[in-house]
Amino acid sequence: MNKFSKTQTIVAAALLVGAAGTAWTMLAPTGQQVTEDAYVDGNVVQLTPQVSGSVTQIGADNTDYVKAGQVLVQLNEVDAELALARAEAQLSRAVRQVRVQFSNASQFRANVTLRAADLSRAEADLARRRDLAESGAISGEDIHHAEDAVKAARAALSVAEQQQAGAGALVDQTSVTSHPDVQAAVSQLREAYVASVRTTLRAPVSGLVTKRNVQLGQRVNAGAALMAIVPPDQMWVNANFKESQLRDIRIGQPVTLSADVYGKTVHYSGRVIGQDAGTGSALALLPAQNATGNWIKVVQRVPIRIALDQKELAAHPLKLGLSMHVVVDTGDRSGAVAMNTAANRGVYRTDVFKNELEQADQLVERIVAANLGGSNELAKVN
Repeated sequence: MNKFSKTQTIVAAALLVGAAGTAWTMLAPTGQQVTEDAYVDGNVVQLTPQVSGSVTQIGADNTDYVKAGQVLVQLNEVDAELALARAEAQLSRAVRQVRVQFSNASQFRANVTLRAADLSRAEADLARRRDLAESGAISGEDIHHAEDAVKAARAALSVAEQQQAGAGALVDQTSVTSHPDVQAAVSQLREAYVASVRTTLRAPVSGLVTKRNVQLGQRVNAGAALMAIVPPDQMWVNANFKESQLRDIRIGQPVTLSADVYGKTVHYSGRVIGQDAGTGSALALLPAQNATGNWIKVVQRVPIRIALDQKELAAHPLKLGLSMHVVVDTGDRSGAVAMNTAANRGVYRTDVFKNELEQADQLVERIVAANLGGSNELAKVN
């Protein structure tokens, strides 16, 4: 009898605890919504090569903190340096060949002037001989020779004019630096230079290194993920609220959070900045298929994105995936249910690759200047 009484007492206590929990859940939405189904999320920036090559140096490992621009992986530079040397030689040759084209154009213009003078002289000689022929001082044969000389001079002038037109077509309305042949060589040099620079892989952002899966001597292809960097200042919380809790949640509402790693004594201040477009199950890689005869209703959850205070985050850093306790103050419901305007958050960006072309252009200028020689006037548009 006592054993049966103890069993009844345990069952009654369990029912009382369950009823209390249900009552708390029902009463909680009056001014706030609470969930334990919340986790820290953030950006995971992949370090991927833009060119293929063999790894010769690794500058960071998992758990290391790296600065933006720090060298993390070095690829074999030999092939890139050879290609760059070929491109430099091609640009030098192109500049000199274009200089020859400009010189030829000037030569053909001078030749036209010379041939025009020869024609004028031949025509004047023919006119004098015709005047003398009336007095019988010049034979008809001499006049024929003079006429042939005029025809030859006129033909030579025509040839010179055609040559001038052909040479001019290569350089008209252009200069050495803007000539298509030089520009094609410049483009090749830029590509070779950028490919050479990209054998050195730098950290695009500052953060902690994780997921390193590259080894010395490994042949890597463009686009392969070598390691990842997690910026500690770019963290937020994804809180998964039940369907019944969403009716009171609005954009901009204040949020109080705590992390299991620090306990209840450390609190974070946040705010609701967005709701996901669907439930977790709907956006899963393999969405659930409910068109079966044994369907059972399951309460769905929608991820709510919560921004964290940066000063509090710096004082108590968080890690990806940590559990969070989230309390949303739903007293002010004037905000939108979901984001319906452009987000006012800052744009993620990196300046690590900003100067690649600028440095390539400086190399182009040095090579062009070195091969113009004393003919800088050819750089001007004709």
